[in-house]
Amino acid sequence: MKTALVDTHAHLEMPEFAADLPAVLDRARAAGISHIVSASIDLASLHRSLEIAAANPGFVTTTAGVHPNDTAGVTPRAWDEIARLAADHRVVAIGETGLDYHRDRSPRDRQAELFVRHIALARDLGKPLVVHSRAAAADTFAILERERAGDCGGVLHCFSGTREDGERALALGFFISLAGPLTYPRSALPDAARALPIERMLIETDAPFLAPQAHRGRRNEPAFVAETARTLAAIKGLAERDVQRITTRNACTLFRLPCPPAAPEIAYPIRNSLYLNVTSRCSNRCTFCTRESSPIVKGHDLQLDREPSAREVLAAAGDVSAYDEVVFCGFGEPLLRWDVVREVAQGLKERGARVRINTNGQARLFLDRDILPEMAGVVDALSVSLNAQDAARYAKICRPDTGAAAYEAVKEFIREARTYVPSVTASIVALPGVDVEACRRIAEQELGATFRVRPYNEVG
Repeated sequence: MKTALVDTHAHLEMPEFAADLPAVLDRARAAGISHIVSASIDLASLHRSLEIAAANPGFVTTTAGVHPNDTAGVTPRAWDEIARLAADHRVVAIGETGLDYHRDRSPRDRQAELFVRHIALARDLGKPLVVHSRAAAADTFAILERERAGDCGGVLHCFSGTREDGERALALGFFISLAGPLTYPRSALPDAARALPIERMLIETDAPFLAPQAHRGRRNEPAFVAETARTLAAIKGLAERDVQRITTRNACTLFRLPCPPAAPEIAYPIRNSLYLNVTSRCSNRCTFCTRESSPIVKGHDLQLDREPSAREVLAAAGDVSAYDEVVFCGFGEPLLRWDVVREVAQGLKERGARVRINTNGQARLFLDRDILPEMAGVVDALSVSLNAQDAARYAKICRPDTGAAAYEAVKEFIREARTYVPSVTASIVALPGVDVEACRRIAEQELGATFRVRPYNEVG
């Protein structure tokens, strides 16, 4: 997939853009924006947004709805026309709709009534919702849950809530969308963004409003969404290209945008590391693993249609000089193909790469031999998934095909790996029921390894 940004919520139809909209769109293209979703707020703005979308096919689409502050003046005739136009192919979502108790420009019961209508319309048309919620989180979620809005999905646009609000949205199957306020010095949004998975995030401008910090006080426009992306990258500890790739894929998925599908990837970058994907097979079926839900990891499609040869993997890796390390970690367990991994690792070492392998540590069981001596001088680091404080918990979380011996085999692998590999890390995913401190003691004191805790809702 081409790396570009999608502004998932702007108001191109508003008077602030009347004088120079073509120039605004040109600047957006120059800034790497591949698509803009222009959100309507009433019938008149929907008509104008459809005109803009028609003049910019493939670059601008729109939504159909009534902003909660404008619900008081909606006539039955106007609503019927909005519902009719909502079926247009240029309309990718229903909204923005929701509740606004901050301005209270329409009666709250009227806001709620139209909110419910929007949800029903979205369900009927099979289109997602764009939800506006300001100072009304409790009532917003109560309506979304009662009306089964998860059936159609959607996004909480210009998210301004807490981590708990975000988790509640994610539980409904919704995305959250971050705008310029993420960049404000006194914003509490970075704390929520840090705790929530980027796999469920979009970015937007809400232009002409809420310009990011570097442009604060000026009219906002779609080109400025890049600053929000940079801020999100810093918060999540990712490269800007990671945020671009992930949020663009998310937007394409939610709004069914005309973005090219990604092909399965053998070599894929995250942060400043290059990851190598050599198999889709695994000896575990971990409850937290993305394999249980999606092959997408940090915007990359890792479901291989076949297992690549060592030559193909080396060709896909290419010039690795720009990366801090090359990591064998794909959609499956890399040591299932140790002979290929070893050959590739040797080739990478000749190119000056630092080589790390992420593994479940069960190689002795599924290969029926000890491969650790073969790693000497070839592998610089091992990250081994310990994942639990005892065998019973491990079996429940990881569900290994290798049987009851798996947990002790993993521990033994970690303990003995230190003889052959310079850096050995034992990791866990912080799931409920996992005793982090007990695992730390096992890793550091019993096994002599470095210990790492991974958040359960972040993969990659």
